[in-house]
Amino acid sequence: MDALAGLNAEQRRAAEAVRGPVCILAGAGSGKTTTITRRIAQQVAAGAFAPAQIMAVTFTDKAAGELRERLAALGVRGVRASTFHAAALRQLRHFAPGEVGRILPSKALLLRQIGNRLPGAYRFRAAADLATEVEWAKNRRVSVDEYPAAATAAEREPPVPLDLMHRVYRDYERRKADAGLVDFEDLLERAVRLFERDDAARDTLRAQYRAFTVDEYQDVNLLQQSLLDLWLNGRDDLCVVGDDYQSIYAFTGASPEHLLAFPRRFPHALVVRLEENYRSTPQVLALANRLVPKLGGAEKVLRATRPEGPEPVVRAFADAGAEGAAIVAAIRELDVPPESVAILARTNARLTDFEELLHDAGIPFQGASLLDREAARRLTRRLERSTDDAAGAVRTAALEAGWLERLPDKLGERELVRQTDLARLVSLAAAFDGDAAAFVAHLRERFAPGGGGARGVNLLTLHRAKGLEFEAVFLPRLQEGELPSRQARTAADVAEERRLLYVGMTRAKRQLWLSWCGRPSRFLRELGATAPATAAPAVRLEWSAEAQRLREWRLARARADGVPPYVVFHDRVLHAIADRRPSSLAELAGISGVGPAKLERYGDDVLAALSGA
Repeated sequence: MDALAGLNAEQRRAAEAVRGPVCILAGAGSGKTTTITRRIAQQVAAGAFAPAQIMAVTFTDKAAGELRERLAALGVRGVRASTFHAAALRQLRHFAPGEVGRILPSKALLLRQIGNRLPGAYRFRAAADLATEVEWAKNRRVSVDEYPAAATAAEREPPVPLDLMHRVYRDYERRKADAGLVDFEDLLERAVRLFERDDAARDTLRAQYRAFTVDEYQDVNLLQQSLLDLWLNGRDDLCVVGDDYQSIYAFTGASPEHLLAFPRRFPHALVVRLEENYRSTPQVLALANRLVPKLGGAEKVLRATRPEGPEPVVRAFADAGAEGAAIVAAIRELDVPPESVAILARTNARLTDFEELLHDAGIPFQGASLLDREAARRLTRRLERSTDDAAGAVRTAALEAGWLERLPDKLGERELVRQTDLARLVSLAAAFDGDAAAFVAHLRERFAPGGGGARGVNLLTLHRAKGLEFEAVFLPRLQEGELPSRQARTAADVAEERRLLYVGMTRAKRQLWLSWCGRPSRFLRELGATAPATAAPAVRLEWSAEAQRLREWRLARARADGVPPYVVFHDRVLHAIADRRPSSLAELAGISGVGPAKLERYGDDVLAALSGA
């Protein structure tokens, strides 16, 4: 197969440059994987390099596998394609097997043990947040002793006070060494040190690999770049591909500066911009491109190649209930399979709102799961056989797990999710009549994916959605405190939050929905999309006389119980009751969203409110 067949002009220009430094600035949906696989195939076809002389580096095993498959389809086999960590491990085992040790698959268990010894409420901080901070330091090659000064200089806000985080980092490294373990960052660091001190190993690697390709180069950190520099060993047969607009992992130490500085490092480099977009409609791209002036870096304005599509829906709502009901109604009207639809949010905790809504609507979903996360997983295990009253038992268990009824200003990302999950569990239990074991069973039924386990609507964080695409994308809760997150305090933090929104918008192939129900995000002003009078219409539920009576009853009951109205019933359930007009408890029980506990707790009052009594 001709490696250049079907490429556009810029893709072809990159693929034909089989020698020397090449920097491919690839916009979202512009065919970057196609371009780099065709370039590698062309390097082989032109005789510039044998397959075994080429190393391609990706950030996930899945991406490495896809690259190998595409090369095989082009008739090219033998190219080494792997992640940085897999390459480092292979090289250590070959040149210095004594440096490897036993690999620690996850930092979480070790850091949870260390975190449990912290004073006061700090011992409950999410181990994943502690792990992120350790990874930030190690990816920047910051030692334990250097950490306090480096964190202060970088204006880091660790998940626990700086002195405690320093202690956590020190104890983690000590325990790991005592157990003869190495983590993934250790693999890179030890490979760096190997090639820095061992000329023979460096020369052997130099003879083996003569050309390098690095995917997702905007996500490279200092530790990975240090290893790459040693692999290159002064050479310039390097092709990097990336998009600084999609650099969203600064919290791990990644930086787009390596990508942006490439032309300065290699003044003779060929720089190619891929701006033809093969994913999204002109309407989606026109809206996403409005963010470009604020994104900085290497400007890329995406140009659509797909046919026209519907205008994006951009709409404010009075409250979260109205926003959620409208999104569910809009998903019902789509003429695409549920698995080609995505709801993307800033955090997993926010996605739990949509787990409830989709489950009640009978729409299958996949992705987020309240019950798979730490807070609910531990609580349900503890209470699944308890005969104590659910409200009291859950509240007690949540407090013992470190639930904070008033959240401090500074919390790590995952700890904020954990605290939000604990608060949700307490709120749900307060509205539940029954013992704790029954409540656990209720949770497992309520938060189970709908549709009998069928593939369904994707519930994903914006970070997890990177690299994916969907026919329809919903971006709810685009408001201050959500996106940008309230944790974003510096200009760099806010810039990364803006890139998160850009990543989310450019996942959409045909239909895009942006909505909010609070103070609109500053990014919406940049899109020119905050005024409801100019916003595209969204699905709205009109309140009938019966539904209005139910709404008034719900508000009074919620105030009496001290819970948010949606805990009593969601708007969608009230509309369903008003439409069906049940005249008995048996008929009321047949309506989705009215389970046994709610039937017993609210049933008679609902029937009375419905009849106007």
